[in-house]
Amino acid sequence: MIACVDVFCGVGGLTHGLSRGGVRVVAGIDVDPECRYPYETNNDASFLELDIREVSGRQLRALWGENRYTLLAGCAPCQPFSTYGRRKGKRSKNKQKWGLVAEFGRLIKEAEPDFVTMENVPQLVYHDVFADFISSIGDYQVWWQVIDCASYNVPQTRKRLVLLASRLGPIRMTDPTALIDEIRSATVRKAIQGLKPLRAGQFDPDDPLHSACRLSKLNLRRIRASIPGGTWRDWPPDLVAKCHKKTTGETYPSVYGRMEWDAPAPTITTQSFGYGNGRFGHPEQDRAITLREAAVLQTFPRSYRFLPRGNKACYSVLGRLIGNAVPVRIGEMVAQSFLSHVSEQNGRKESTQ
Repeated sequence: MIACVDVFCGVGGLTHGLSRGGVRVVAGIDVDPECRYPYETNNDASFLELDIREVSGRQLRALWGENRYTLLAGCAPCQPFSTYGRRKGKRSKNKQKWGLVAEFGRLIKEAEPDFVTMENVPQLVYHDVFADFISSIGDYQVWWQVIDCASYNVPQTRKRLVLLASRLGPIRMTDPTALIDEIRSATVRKAIQGLKPLRAGQFDPDDPLHSACRLSKLNLRRIRASIPGGTWRDWPPDLVAKCHKKTTGETYPSVYGRMEWDAPAPTITTQSFGYGNGRFGHPEQDRAITLREAAVLQTFPRSYRFLPRGNKACYSVLGRLIGNAVPVRIGEMVAQSFLSHVSEQNGRKESTQ
């Protein structure tokens, strides 16, 4: 059995995927109290509200207990205005934006888990902190790659850096070519078509997360003039925003657009509930996607509970939590990769005995 602690766990996307894939996640750690309810409600793991800079390797080893194999998972926030920066009451300086990656490296050295996984923004590989991080875990065999999440059956064109590391021997992510039949079905239609139809400003009384933002009269005219996969360039001139008529605005076509039914969604961001924030218009209904649809496109199960019963959805909070989450499906594939790795390494030991 592999026991995992998930630091920077958020609402539990990675934890949920790892658990579904066969890894036992014992705890998630995050500084954001908004994560506690969804994390603990949907996962058989404890939520610890802690600043990772105050966590020690000894604490992690106590959480793992006596399990045969240990895994430390971490998706360090890299936005210069991360929750960690806000908690201190001031904006983080740009030169400090990667500091939590170094903190993750510190925990690896102190706790010495058997395995490590990290998911992060692709831009990280172009910064010295990434090379420093790889160098700091020199006792591990490391594999990393910027992956297209759609190639792992996630219905969005999300590209992320994924790293796997092992003390046992060489490791790599499961080859996505084995999933070719599943990948063909990784579309907006397959993900969200069955959800209750809504108008802008409406919500599903049975699911407060399935809530659509209101649209102004102008934006309602705009979305009605939009075609799936199109841009604002398809609109009549009187609907085009002044900023897009300028030369500087002509290079931003991927806003005020509709998704396509039979293609992956664009990357789900923290602002994906807003029609003007990207190509987040529903393929058919005259509104932006809902928070529930964003979560499903992040491969959270439709039953994943983000709110206590009776609570209303706050778009800015839940949009941030959903957009920053690791897609559940990626967590599943990471778990399968580690389990296959353990089986392979154990088979090699037995063959040499």
